[in-house]
Amino acid sequence: MKEEMLTLTQEWDKTFPQSDKTEHKKITFHNRYGITLAADMYIPKNAEGKLPAIAVCGPFGAVKEQCSGLYAQTLAERGFLTIAFDPSFTGESGGQPRYMASPDINTEDFMAAVDFLSVQENIDPDRIGILGICGWGGMAVNTAALDTRIKATVASTMYDMTRVNANGYFDSEDSEEKRYEKKVALNAQRIADYKSGEYALGGGVIDPLPEDAPFFVKDYHSYYKTDRGYHPRSLNSNGGWNVIGCMSFMNQPILKYSNEIRSAVMIMHGDKAHSFYFGKDAFENMTKDSKYTDNKELLVIEGASHTDLYDGGENNAIPFDKLAEFYNKYLK
Repeated sequence: MKEEMLTLTQEWDKTFPQSDKTEHKKITFHNRYGITLAADMYIPKNAEGKLPAIAVCGPFGAVKEQCSGLYAQTLAERGFLTIAFDPSFTGESGGQPRYMASPDINTEDFMAAVDFLSVQENIDPDRIGILGICGWGGMAVNTAALDTRIKATVASTMYDMTRVNANGYFDSEDSEEKRYEKKVALNAQRIADYKSGEYALGGGVIDPLPEDAPFFVKDYHSYYKTDRGYHPRSLNSNGGWNVIGCMSFMNQPILKYSNEIRSAVMIMHGDKAHSFYFGKDAFENMTKDSKYTDNKELLVIEGASHTDLYDGGENNAIPFDKLAEFYNKYLK
């Protein structure tokens, strides 16, 4: 198993300040497709013995220098060894062509992170958790349904990317006719891309922001296109995914077996988030007809929008103490 040599930025280029309570270093690991992934590792200062560990990823179209790194560093301040990684085909991670997404490969990315953490000398392999934000919240739940090594999972302000690609926002395009229209357009784009020899980008968050933009677009713009969260390697801050980058999500539901998850899962969502329905429905589906509900939790953050759970927003909406309490309980 050979890893690709990646060029990693060594200076601090995050959207959040560096903590003096943790040690930070760049690391790489590989998944079973041979793609080398780049990550930031955060270690509690003066830590001793084998530590519990958490792998963090998301949001969908973001990089580890944004939200996932903030979550990872903050949880490291609370005693966990953490890594925040860039998914395959994005950020500093490997994988060609760039800016593609895959329900399978991106679930594998989380499992590969567990592989890596399981063999580190300073980590207890029986105390590993994961945390997914936005689209990687859905990936995290899917991973928990597949990977029995994971003891605790948090999905924050989650999207079900298979549902939104197949049904549109708020299920407004949930019909055979609408899906067929999308498929026709995407397959036409495949031909155009093949002819041109390059993949057309779909565009990141719209900028400048139209006055009549929906609330959720304004919410995204306030994070990805401002000093609050802009990063030059972030897809959402710049050119976005390839137009056909998420095509396979349309007929591959990722949460089908979530009610068979035996390990602990917390779904955390703001009640003012446009995406709240994803979290509520995912929790309902995860617990319906399930024998394993005692360790499942839906944590609703009152007044929080979707991006408030990216970086806390104006009111420090992310309940990091509650997250630490959850992980401490189940990574013991």
